[in-house]
This record gives sequence, structure tokens and C-alpha cells, in this order.
Amino acid sequence: MLSITGCSDDLLDNTGVSGTSQPTQFLTSDQLAEGAETNLAIPAAFINGLYAQMIQAGSGGTTNHDDFGHKSYDVFGDMLSGDMALSNSTFGWYRAEITEFQAPLDFTRARNRMVWRYYYRIVRSANTVIQNLGGNNAIPEVEENKYAMGQAKAMRAHSYFYLTQYFQKEYNASEEILPLYTEPLNQNLPKSTAEQVYDLMENDLTEAIELLDGFNRAAKNQVNQDVAKALLAYVLGAKGGRDVDVASLTNDVINSGNYSMLASGDVTNCFCDVNNPSWMWGIDVTENNGLGLISWWGQIDQFSYSYAWAGDYKAIDADLYDAIPNNDFRKAQFTNNPTNDRHLQPAGKFYASGSIGGTSQVVSADYVYMRVEEMYLLNAEANAKLGFDGPARTSLKALLDNRLTDASYVDALSGQALQDEIYLQTRIELWGEGKSFLAMKRNKATTQRGDNHLSFVGEAIDYNDERMQFEIPQDEIQNNPFLGSQNQ
Repeated sequence: MLSITGCSDDLLDNTGVSGTSQPTQFLTSDQLAEGAETNLAIPAAFINGLYAQMIQAGSGGTTNHDDFGHKSYDVFGDMLSGDMALSNSTFGWYRAEITEFQAPLDFTRARNRMVWRYYYRIVRSANTVIQNLGGNNAIPEVEENKYAMGQAKAMRAHSYFYLTQYFQKEYNASEEILPLYTEPLNQNLPKSTAEQVYDLMENDLTEAIELLDGFNRAAKNQVNQDVAKALLAYVLGAKGGRDVDVASLTNDVINSGNYSMLASGDVTNCFCDVNNPSWMWGIDVTENNGLGLISWWGQIDQFSYSYAWAGDYKAIDADLYDAIPNNDFRKAQFTNNPTNDRHLQPAGKFYASGSIGGTSQVVSADYVYMRVEEMYLLNAEANAKLGFDGPARTSLKALLDNRLTDASYVDALSGQALQDEIYLQTRIELWGEGKSFLAMKRNKATTQRGDNHLSFVGEAIDYNDERMQFEIPQDEIQNNPFLGSQNQ
């Protein structure tokens, strides 16, 4: 059993690209399924291996220094949306393929494959866990196996959700967009329609919510029932037309009593500790994880031994910064010194150490995947879209009362003005946390880069512009005869 636990990452080490080998080279699925009935550590080992891939360097199939798991694609999204500016480029990471849109316009570019490979890799790992626990329609009798099944289904939905966001311009039910793998089969499949993919995500998350009832997770890197509800809210929000359900799901999480929003004095408190009571989902990064320069902190945080210190500066979009009022405590999250080339870097929001360009090359600052503040903002957004301005204002003010010295202006907002304010506050509150791209698509927004970007300054770019969608990678189209063409 020690060997099974120790090699769980290897068991799940598959590429997620069509035509590749399966993640069962050490044990057969039948052996694992049989063992899971008597040894509860087996499904736990596989789930832990799945979560380990979320922070694994090279999980997108490259040795690139922007290839470090799920947080890699948070940066991609933040930059595509324009809210994160590459304000100085010395080493070139992100500049050509992301900020200059070369990848979304050319399927031969590596970043397309990175996104595709990483999320399909998680899908196939989740499918292995699900198969080992009895298959898609099984409900395990053993409680621990039931919780493992719930986590696996939630993670499968999580990965398909990001694939839909990055590879489809906007929800179109009949458009064929992605191969839909629900079993770890070594075969190619044609693209399924968006409706079919969204149906699977909704079913997976609905079942996960039920399966995770009563689950007390050992650490916040695991998906619990609240996280599953939040993921379902994101899925339904992206699909559109389900705002009643989005409002209900987010309200459940808000009222769970399991989390509390950051107080005003905590918005400049490093965002580096998974134990923060506002964090719903994240990972406690330790030296044993082996993270260094090739990590989210290694790209974003100027206090680390990082590119953000050495010359590839990431900053808040200048126009977005200007939209933060002076009585907002979040204004201090960013360096405000126009004469310094580090102007508008997040020195007051993200810092893993106490001095610029920390000498340690080992990252132990934590990764945030989801905070409870997202639920307040999603709840406000859903209610506003329903025309329920009162509840929308209540949720928005609950957040802003912890951010502004005076948020009374919200009382006068209604209709589109209220929706616009919620979208703006979402961009400000969650800057750098990988949520700007999702919000842009949900709100069908038009982006316009401020003057601290290195390219396309001032150009209006719609949420469904070709440059806001990655291309199905070249090798996937070549190796899967059922694909044939790009998404429209």
C-alpha cells in the first residue's frame, strides 16, 4: 500500500491527448477497483495524485516556465482579458503568444496545446478514479469511496468547464466543441455539442454535491460540497439563463457559515496562506512540493526569486486601477509610483517574502483557487440579471462594506448600472486570481487595454473575439481523425 500511495502521481501521469497510453501501467483497473473495496487508501491516493497535478510543472507538456498547472491558465485568462498587463518584458514570457494573441490565432502555437493537454489530463485522471470506484453510474457504499467519487466528478467538471471557456467563444448549445471523454479509453472521439458538455458538467456537479454531503476534508486542496456548489454556479452562470440557480447555490455557500470575508485590513495581507478564513479552496504549498521559479509566484510576485522581480512585470491594467476609488482599501494593493517602472505591480496584494527579489528559490507560499468573496459577487450578479436589485445590492454591499470607507452609493444603483458596478467590483476584488476572463465572458463584456500594456493599447476587443479563444492544437487535429476543423 505504501508503494501505491507513493506512486499515485505516476499512476495518473498521462498526457490527455488522443492516442496516448492510459494511467494504469502499474495496476489494472480491475485490481484497483477490487482493492478499493477493502483498502480505503487506494482511492484517496488516486485523488491526492489528481490534486498534485494541479501544481505540477510541465503538466501542459512543455518545459516552459509558464507551464505549472492550473494557475498557469489563470494567468493566461487574466492577460487575455486585459486586466493583467505585461508592463515590462525582458525575458519574453507571455508576450507573443498571449498578450499579442499569437496562440489564439495560430493552432501551431504551444500554448494552445498546454491548455488542452493539462485539462484533458485531469479529465482522464478523474475518469480513472471514477472507473475504479464502479463507473459513472455507481454510488459507492463505503463512505470514503463515496467522497472520492464526488471529488473526482467535481474535478472532471472543473476541467471541462475551463475547456469550454477557453475553446468556445460563447455558449451555443448546438455547436460541436470538445471530445467528451467519460471513461479512460485509449481511443479518439468526435466533438460533442456544447449542450452535451454542459449537461455532463451539471450532472457531475449535482451528483458531487450529493456524494460530498457530510465530507469533512483533511485539507483545503480537496473539493468539498461548498466548492462543488460554487463550481456548479460558475457552470450555470457561463451557460446563461440559470440565474435563479446561481443565486440559490451561492446563497447556500454564503450561509454555510464555513467562511468569512477578508476584513478591510486584510486586503494587503499577502494572499499567501491557505488557512485564511475567506479561502474556500486552495493548496498549502510546502518545500516538499518542489516549486520554485516555475510557479505562479515565480511569474507574478516581485518579492520572490521571480520574473516579476527580474524584468517581466505584471501589473494591474492602468484604467482598472484608476477606477478604484481613493477610499477603497484595495487601492493599496498596487504600487502607485508613475516614475518607477514597477508602477502598478501588486506589491501590496501578493508577496511571498519581505524583500524585493527574495533570495530563496523555493516557494512555500500557498495557491488560492477560490474565495468566499466570489460567492457574494456571483450572487449579486445573478440577482441583478434577474432584476432583483435589492438582493443584488445587499450582496454587493456586504463585500464593499469591507473594502470602502463608504459604500452608500450602491443604494442608488439599479438595472444596467448595478450590473456594471458588480462586474467592475468583480474585476477589482479578484484581480490576479484567474477570474477576470470568466467574468468577461459571463457579462459579454468589451475589453480595452490601458496605457501600461505593451500592445493593443486602447483597442476595443469583444468577449467573443477570435483572440479570446484558444485553438484546438495542431497535433490533436492531426492525430484525431474525427475532429477535422477548429471551433468557429
